Amino acid sequence: MNDTLREARNSALTLLAFAVIATALMAGVYALTYKTVRANEERAKLAVVAQTLVPGSYDNNPAQDALLLSAEQAARLDNDGPSQVFVAKQAGKAVGWVFESTAPNGYGGKIRLLVGIDRDGRVTGVRVVSHKETPGLGDYIDIGKSDWIKGFDGQSLERPDAWRVRKDGGQFDYMAGATITPRAVVAAVARTLAFFHDYRAELAGSTR
Repeated sequence: MNDTLREARNSALTLLAFAVIATALMAGVYALTYKTVRANEERAKLAVVAQTLVPGSYDNNPAQDALLLSAEQAARLDNDGPSQVFVAKQAGKAVGWVFESTAPNGYGGKIRLLVGIDRDGRVTGVRVVSHKETPGLGDYIDIGKSDWIKGFDGQSLERPDAWRVRKDGGQFDYMAGATITPRAVVAAVARTLAFFHDYRAELAGSTR
């Protein structure tokens, strides 16, 4: 092998080695970044979970006692993927549940929610996890911009006909000119309550 071919081969091998090292480094960085992002997302979600439960009503970590719903159960809540139910316990006894739920028909698309419910079937809190509603109109469903979402606190299905916005004969307020968003959220919370009632016995006896 002449010097020219040898140098070309060595250069190619060097470039290949650099490419392999660079790819490995990029993969490692991605893995670390992905884990960090996922961990941050989980911490943020757990902070919101706590907002949907009554403070001091439980003594466990609801995430550690979370249940995984079946695909069929998740579909009833209009979730398009694996869904959890975070279980709040007091002295080992289930006292509250936080459901991942989706309002599929928001003005800007899907509105993802966390809905807390106690043993009596009453809402302990609702929070919006993500949405794409029009700023200034639909974004009042965010707790950081409005108290509207607190209107669900303490509500139950005792009066099913009341689960509409006032414009439709129900009890929930809405912003003039923006009824699609509250209609979607009200319907999603009502579906979540109905789901809870259907699985109440199973959920009440839930243990890990």
